[in-house]
Amino acid sequence: MVNLNDVKKAQQELKGIIHQTPVLTSALLDEKSGNRIYLKSEHLQKTGSFKLRGAANAVIQAVKEGARLVTAASSGNHGQAVAYIAAELGIPAIIVVPEDANRAKVAAIKAYKGEVVYCGTTSAERIPKAVQLAGENNGFYVPPYDHPHIIAGQGTVGLELLDQVPEVDAIVVPVGGGGLIAGILTAVKAAQPNVKVIAAEPEFANDTYLSLKNNRITAIQGTATIADGLRTSQPGDLTFPILQKHLDGIILVAEEEIKEAFQFMAERTKQLIEPSSAVAAAAILSGKLEMADKNIAAILSGGNVDLRQMELFLPHLPKD
Repeated sequence: MVNLNDVKKAQQELKGIIHQTPVLTSALLDEKSGNRIYLKSEHLQKTGSFKLRGAANAVIQAVKEGARLVTAASSGNHGQAVAYIAAELGIPAIIVVPEDANRAKVAAIKAYKGEVVYCGTTSAERIPKAVQLAGENNGFYVPPYDHPHIIAGQGTVGLELLDQVPEVDAIVVPVGGGGLIAGILTAVKAAQPNVKVIAAEPEFANDTYLSLKNNRITAIQGTATIADGLRTSQPGDLTFPILQKHLDGIILVAEEEIKEAFQFMAERTKQLIEPSSAVAAAAILSGKLEMADKNIAAILSGGNVDLRQMELFLPHLPKD
């Protein structure tokens, strides 16, 4: 299992590669929640999400071990992160995307000099193709979350946050495959075990909630939640045991609550975040956190929004 030393090692590896992202505050958010809220702004990270931390740590280690090419199966934040770090290290990256991939996301991968290969419409089709391409080219397949170097890299978010907000009482983290929250749990529970770490998950993509309830990894069928970065079918084999051991709670949020949080963040804090980030904000704004007068950090995991889809992310409010 990944430990605090692994996260600290990743932090050293990532110096000069990633941003130390800022912590933002909002008096209105404090007032509405009854807490002091600190927004760890990974949407301002290079490539627009926390994914660069894990991807960079994994690719750096792979290059040290002789990899001359990297592959990934992703049309979103992970694919962009892998393409970016590969270009920075001077090696090629092949990103396998679905045949119906969003054109804006494909364009972003290409902008980071990634080669795009189309394959099927499901991860069950894309992943074997990415693994195959890595094997054929003396390369390394970079998984999105279920790998020790990925988890350790994501854990650097937790270490940074503890330095920036040493008085933090609880951290709310959006959960999909679990790489981000597993890394944060690894770092935070070793460094400051009294800090609570709470997962936030869409009701429509509740695989982590069900897995924790059933005490075993439980898969769900496909989901149409607007939080597209959290549309995993089940937690990872490596990430789930970390959640089982350390997680202090999990909050499910409805689609309308995600939309309301997205709108609040855009209008009142002037931060454009993606719906997956809004899940953490929704857990706080909905009142489901059930804490008062505490120092609460929320992880804004990414900000890669397709502006042409903005209307889909807004709540159905009555017209004036």
